Amino acid sequence: MRKIILAILGALAIFAAVFFGNRLIEKNQRPKPKFNKQIRTVFVENVRNKETPIILSASGNLVAKNKIELFSEVQGVLNIMSKAFKAGTSYAAEETLLSISSDEFYAGLQSQKSNLYNLITGIMPDILIDYPNEFKKWEDYLKRFGINKKMPQLPKFTTDKEKYFISFRGILTAYYTVKNLEVRNLKYQIKAPFSGILTEALVNPGSLVRVGQKLGEYIDPSVYELEVSINAAYAGLLKIGNSVTLSNLEKSKKYTGKIVRVNGKVEQVSQTIKVFIDVQHPKLKEGMFLKARLTAKSVSESIEISRNLLVNNNTIYTVKNDSVLSLVKVTPVYFGTEKVIVKGIQNDTQILVQTLPGAFDGMIVKINKNK
Repeated sequence: MRKIILAILGALAIFAAVFFGNRLIEKNQRPKPKFNKQIRTVFVENVRNKETPIILSASGNLVAKNKIELFSEVQGVLNIMSKAFKAGTSYAAEETLLSISSDEFYAGLQSQKSNLYNLITGIMPDILIDYPNEFKKWEDYLKRFGINKKMPQLPKFTTDKEKYFISFRGILTAYYTVKNLEVRNLKYQIKAPFSGILTEALVNPGSLVRVGQKLGEYIDPSVYELEVSINAAYAGLLKIGNSVTLSNLEKSKKYTGKIVRVNGKVEQVSQTIKVFIDVQHPKLKEGMFLKARLTAKSVSESIEISRNLLVNNNTIYTVKNDSVLSLVKVTPVYFGTEKVIVKGIQNDTQILVQTLPGAFDGMIVKINKNK
């Protein structure tokens, strides 16, 4: 019985070994699965080297080129004018902006004029006797003299003796006192130095104005100046007189300006240099924010591409034989915010125009023929 059981178990073991062996052989003989090889589609363009301008971008706020702050040099009550001294009021050149009451001061001026007139009248007999040849010109001067008129220039002295005589009588002192008061009297009225508009008014008619008090702000709205900061590395590329393209924040409106000044000092912290641009347009207002595009210079035999296409800042992908990606070294000339100007690529070379995730040198690709 024992031998029979062992024989049966041996036969079962042999059968199992043969069965599983055949299964393994069948499994190994199954065909390997096939995978479809995926070829990426790319967009390319042919290189055309040309003169590529270097465009520097900057921004800033407009400031009126002709702008003055109004301060009072005298004291008094502000008079009521025909035009209200309010922000937004326009004035022509030499038109009175505001007037300060000067009755008391004007009375003092008239008193000094009268005193000078009396001094000259008092020396006329002495001039007739001692300097008869000079009597006529002093007589004519008195005839031109008017209390309510502007003080005429004193007659020129013929001799030193005449000069000493006039000076000894105190006439020169009295004359220059009157001239000084006349100049100060003009400061009670502030006139527009040019045609413009009042942008700020800090006083009202009837209020007391003190010496040194700020009264307002006045600008010429025809010419504005834009101050922008440019990287000091490109300062040598900027030239006075170069045209500048300006636009608003939304880029819906464009204006043309001109570089008029380039500061010679570099800001130590930011390493930038100030550039000043003149611009004229009837729709511009002070304080507007504008973007400037300055043409510095042109680079020959170069192209402009997106910065995203650069690999390690010195190579880009090209397509060889319409199917294989290849890395080619280039020479970057200027890095902009979004673009870069490069040299060293031959004409008619096919380069990628869009980034390709996972790209590598030697990768098989397919060119999209649709533009």
